[in-house]
Amino acid sequence: MSDLQRLIGEQLKLIRKMKSLTQEQVAEKTGKEGMNKSRISDIERGRINISMRTLEMLMNALDIAPTELFDLKHLSRADDIQEKHMIIDIHRYALMDRELDEVKHVVDSTKNLFNIIDSRSAKK
Repeated sequence: MSDLQRLIGEQLKLIRKMKSLTQEQVAEKTGKEGMNKSRISDIERGRINISMRTLEMLMNALDIAPTELFDLKHLSRADDIQEKHMIIDIHRYALMDRELDEVKHVVDSTKNLFNIIDSRSAKK
């Protein structure tokens, strides 16, 4: 498997999860006969090489633009990907036990922190 194939698969999985979709739902949204949960899983794991047409169908099913799909800078290494997934999952489970207003506060605080970090980086 190529690095690009793996990274695109990881990105598709990340976007799918952010949109709270299952692999089965994405497969159904493609409208393609023969597209099923197993195939989506193989694509997300970078196990199969897909055509541009299939990639376009997946982007349409996820309602994303190519720029969103190919924004891979945060998925630079396999170890980073696994560690990020673990950390995000831990936070996801912790947030699910909180009230909605608390979750919104955490999200707003995180956005503010990232803005501060980004502005400091831009000054360097």
